[in-house]
Amino acid sequence: MRTLFAALVVAASLSGCAGYRLGEAKPQYLKDVHNIAIPTFHNGTFLPRIEVLITNTVIKQFQQDGTYRITNEDQADAVLRANIVTVGRRPVRSVRGNVLATSEFNLTVAVTYSLIGRDGKKLVGPMTASGATSFFVGSDVATEEEQGIPLAAEDLAVHLVSQLSEGW
Repeated sequence: MRTLFAALVVAASLSGCAGYRLGEAKPQYLKDVHNIAIPTFHNGTFLPRIEVLITNTVIKQFQQDGTYRITNEDQADAVLRANIVTVGRRPVRSVRGNVLATSEFNLTVAVTYSLIGRDGKKLVGPMTASGATSFFVGSDVATEEEQGIPLAAEDLAVHLVSQLSEGW
């Protein structure tokens, strides 16, 4: 009776963890990638100097995630090549009593990217990732949009890193 009870306890304790595994949760097709190089993204928009902001935000998100180590290209298992394709705003809410004036905008930043292996073959991509935020209009729309770009870049970085570190 005791051995049956012990066997049931062991089976019950192990069955709850059947779908889990210890270690990294990265996709199977990236199992050999441990170090990633991230050169400055290409800016395909008319917004000057945004490429450094978005690249640095993505690097910080990779460091925070911890799945891949960021290194230079000669030591990397893969290189992340990205192109900033859009930075745009869309009106969301108009001013009460004046439908032509906008009081709130959605700001979107989008990139296309590929992860290229050490041998030059594409491991991932081309894929897209985007981030968004909203901002209210005060006296200066351009300044408020400029203040919203880092928030949209952070949202973009979270999506891009989760696509590469978790596969979705």
